[in-house]
Amino acid sequence: MTSVHVTITNLRNAKGMVHACMSADPERFTKCEEGDGSYQASLRAEEGLSFDFENVLPGTYAIALLHDENENDRIDRLLGLVPREGFGFSRDARVSFGPPHFEDAAFDVGTAEVSQTIRMRYML
Repeated sequence: MTSVHVTITNLRNAKGMVHACMSADPERFTKCEEGDGSYQASLRAEEGLSFDFENVLPGTYAIALLHDENENDRIDRLLGLVPREGFGFSRDARVSFGPPHFEDAAFDVGTAEVSQTIRMRYML
C-alpha cells in the first residue's frame, strides 16, 4: 500500500469544503460512493490545499473534486445543467457535456507514492 498526494490549484476562494473522491470503479468515480477501491476526503477550502489518500492499494484510479462553497454536500447547478461550484479531475481531464470518462482521468498506483495536481474549474 502507498499514498496518493493531491495538490489543488485554482481554488476560487476559501469558502466551504472541498470533497474528494478517488475510485478504481468507473461507475463510482464521480458519484463519491463508498465501496472497495474507493477513498474519500473532505477538507476545509483554503489556498494551497493539499492532502493525502493513505493506505491505497495498487490499481488504476481516478479522482473527482467538488468545491462545495455553501456546504450543502452537493453540486449546485444553474437551470439544472451548468455547475455553479468548482470541480476538478485527476490528470486535468476535460469536461464537455458532463464529467470526463474514467479513462481520461485514470492514473496508475503501484507501491511508490503518487502525486496528482488538480486544477479546479468554474463555469460561472
